[in-house]
Amino acid sequence: MDIQTRWVKVPNQDLEIDSYLAQPVAAGTYPGIIVVQEIFGVNAHIRDVTERIARLGYVAIAPSIYQRQAPGFETGYTPADVEQGRVYKDQTTAAELLSDVQATIDYLKREFGISQFGTIGFCFGGHVVYLAATLPDVRVTASFYGGGIATMTPGGGAPTISRTKEIHGTIWCFFGTRDPLIPNEQVDQIEQELQKHGIDHQIFRYDADHGFFCNERDSYDPQAAADSWEKVQELFSRLRP
Repeated sequence: MDIQTRWVKVPNQDLEIDSYLAQPVAAGTYPGIIVVQEIFGVNAHIRDVTERIARLGYVAIAPSIYQRQAPGFETGYTPADVEQGRVYKDQTTAAELLSDVQATIDYLKREFGISQFGTIGFCFGGHVVYLAATLPDVRVTASFYGGGIATMTPGGGAPTISRTKEIHGTIWCFFGTRDPLIPNEQVDQIEQELQKHGIDHQIFRYDADHGFFCNERDSYDPQAAADSWEKVQELFSRLRP
């Protein structure tokens, strides 16, 4: 499907969030997908994912969740890049992140008349979309290797896992069993909590490392990436009539 892309500004009170928007060229009403970045900003990989989703027939948008900390920030995957990205991550709060995702949803409602919404997030973004699954507008969530869900929440407070009972829709989580940042025991905890509260969910475990979906990282795993992408398409198809 042919698409068009542009940067837009999503208003959230006195903040304007730089956001990368990709949408089908053909006229029509499409579901909306919020793409949430890794710690590396809305970089080339995240823009590529956003475009891939749009080609499937969605309006996809990637808001810069570091807008408050570092407007325009995007970087690669060197150790120095990781260190800098973590500095900005540690300055975020759950309340602000949820507010930014909701503002992005409201923007799509207002500009495109969209009523069906999903999210996808990677690394820190995987954690953010787990949080955002508690928003009433979010029907489906694809959370890729979201670190810290079982142990912390951005800005401090009870771990994000404690909010599992607030999830409204369907959430599918994707993890690598060789991920040094997310012990398998934490994945088990997440699965148990989702089961405990009767959340519509699936947990997918791959023999892979952290960041297995990103073809620009050394940890990229083509087989795991391809399989998980097929599952994402299946999940997002639930947004269609």
